[in-house]
Amino acid sequence: MVVALRSDGHDVQYVAEDSPSTPDKNVLSRGLRDERIIVTEDRDFCELVFLNKLPTYGIVLVRINQAKRKEKLERVREVFATHASSLAYAMITVTLTNIRVRSLNNE
Repeated sequence: MVVALRSDGHDVQYVAEDSPSTPDKNVLSRGLRDERIIVTEDRDFCELVFLNKLPTYGIVLVRINQAKRKEKLERVREVFATHASSLAYAMITVTLTNIRVRSLNNE
């Protein structure tokens, strides 16, 4: 997905390339500092944001099985194409059939 998003012109930093052992809360703070949207399949980010109340610039939580790789990429591309103005300060959950946008401004 990283290669595809980069080829689409997105400025992608991939934690697994840069610093694979970075704790999730540090990834959140780095994303906030650099104003980057975090694209992840890790539900731990939801816990950090909603339960621990850690700030984030924005998260796209992808809930699509790895076996559906092509569909997963297309859905993430759809999020960036159709929800670009909603990405900052939002938690966006993506499934094969739904895209849920939840604003974090009032959290």
